[in-house]
Amino acid sequence: MLEQLLIFTRGGLILWTCKELGNALKGSPIDTLIRSCLLEERSGAASYNYDAPGASYALKWTFHNELGLVFVAVYQRILHLLYVDDLLAMVKKEFSEIYDPKRMVYSDFDDIFRQLRKEAEAHAEEMKKSKQVGKPMNNNLGKKQGQVQKGGLEGGNKKKSGGESGNDGGDGDSFRGNKLENGHSNGNHVGNGEYPAPANVNGKENVSSNNGAFDVSKLQKLRAKGAKKTDTIVNKGSKPEPKKKVTKKNRVWDESPPESKLDFTDPVSENGDENIAVVAADQGESMMDRDEILSSESESESESEEAEEAGKDHKVDTKKKGWFSTMFQSIAGKANLEKADLEPALKALKDRLMTKNVAEEIAGKLCESVAASLEGKKHASFTRVSSTVQAAMEEALVRILTPKRSIDILRDVHTAKEQRKPYVVVFVGVNGVGKSTNLAKVAYWLLQHKINVMMAACDTFRSGAVEQLRTHARRLQIPIFEKGYEKDPAIVAKEAIQEATRIGSDVVLVDTAGRMQDNEPLMRALSKLIYINNPDLILFVGEALVGNDAVDQLSKFNQKLADFSPSPNPRLIDGILLTKFDTIDDKVGAALSMVYISGSPVMFVGCGQSYTDLKKLNVKSIVKTLLK
Repeated sequence: MLEQLLIFTRGGLILWTCKELGNALKGSPIDTLIRSCLLEERSGAASYNYDAPGASYALKWTFHNELGLVFVAVYQRILHLLYVDDLLAMVKKEFSEIYDPKRMVYSDFDDIFRQLRKEAEAHAEEMKKSKQVGKPMNNNLGKKQGQVQKGGLEGGNKKKSGGESGNDGGDGDSFRGNKLENGHSNGNHVGNGEYPAPANVNGKENVSSNNGAFDVSKLQKLRAKGAKKTDTIVNKGSKPEPKKKVTKKNRVWDESPPESKLDFTDPVSENGDENIAVVAADQGESMMDRDEILSSESESESESEEAEEAGKDHKVDTKKKGWFSTMFQSIAGKANLEKADLEPALKALKDRLMTKNVAEEIAGKLCESVAASLEGKKHASFTRVSSTVQAAMEEALVRILTPKRSIDILRDVHTAKEQRKPYVVVFVGVNGVGKSTNLAKVAYWLLQHKINVMMAACDTFRSGAVEQLRTHARRLQIPIFEKGYEKDPAIVAKEAIQEATRIGSDVVLVDTAGRMQDNEPLMRALSKLIYINNPDLILFVGEALVGNDAVDQLSKFNQKLADFSPSPNPRLIDGILLTKFDTIDDKVGAALSMVYISGSPVMFVGCGQSYTDLKKLNVKSIVKTLLK
């Protein structure tokens, strides 16, 4: 039985609900669908399962991208209703014909929905009877015929439902500040956010007349792509000039050198010798407190890349459809975007994301979500399909990487201080990612904000871990709590928190042993540590070098923490600290993969060897790097 059918706008305005159904839903399945699926760019999925105490719901949805409408059906998961996809498609078609943006109440749609529901149920009954007719008979011939007929019917049904469930559009993933509650009447606003229409990004050719000259910037760009030869830099219209013999100029020693500074190495000190034992607080301001400025060079590069892709798309369309039809479409615009129009641009975009170290599974889901958000939408004039797809992908990436909830450590530390208890941060992760080093960087950043910090050496498994953390504590001149090796890390962390409360430390940074996600004994010990001490923040420390392995690491860490925790509401990873970010060049896809799979924000980025080399994640810079 259908539990609820809801129609609302992308801005969160409820237009119509089925009064006949009127069932009180347990929990908030639609609100959870928006937060966990649509806002997280998972709208390309076929359905969403929601579990509440005493009920398990399945939710299916479709979108009308041109009108900005969302249609959601909720039913008991155990029923497996076959007519939901057909019903949503019919409701979408009929409601779009009577929809008026100025109209808030659609009470006349009740009779239309009642008829549509009867038609969908009747069609499902016919399909069910036809399957029963095609059952195998007693003889072998009838058995084979029945199997063929049944298989054909099932295949057609699956194909139909799959095509209608996730490909009717998809702008529902672009909600802003929506908070849906069950039982709202028509005309109630849900959330105060607005949904901005995706801007069309027109690629501009960055053509400069070289006249046979050697363009260094283009050479570096082409070398990074690895797809063209440097011979293409020479102007094709002119013949290459013969090489002239280079004569060395005589040096004039009396003149002053052209550069006032010849030694570009980092200065050690005024006396010329480095003092290793200096306090780390003298190293300068942490990069966390600096605002990173995005250079315009990356913007120009992305524009030229986009222009290149648009040119390729134009060539493909010209070959298939002819010059005149292609020019007419680019000027007048196409009525509605179809899936076939989006596939070439999405495939190229998926390959580009994978070359930037985005996991293949994540890249595929993102492209499906973007396709769902664009299918059926009117194509703007004077724009290429690739430009439209890239603009939608850019908006989706910004939405994913932007934190959904604010985690302000400094504010939370002061709140805990008012409650007279230390703020506890636990660092977890796999082996060799740099947990201890980046823990010291976070400690240095907190020290600069006049916060008392204490380290807890809870890595009692790896040899040298306590000594390493002791060295950082001595350089930073902060206390450290240690009990040596082969001790229970959960008890060590508990005693460290008690000691921090006694001496008045504001923050306790807990260092844990590196462990692989498949190591069950160590994962049980970590789950025990988190359950006993209930830290305020759990930071997963991961390398920016990983690609597909990032999905496996984070998903299994969260899964093991949930499985091994005795609490009904287990604690999972709250934030991510990415290390070795300065070694990956443009392979920044691990940040996207980790955020997508966990839903947790990247809070810190390690980008060097000194204590100051810790900064925030620049979302705009990451997105431009992924798409250039």
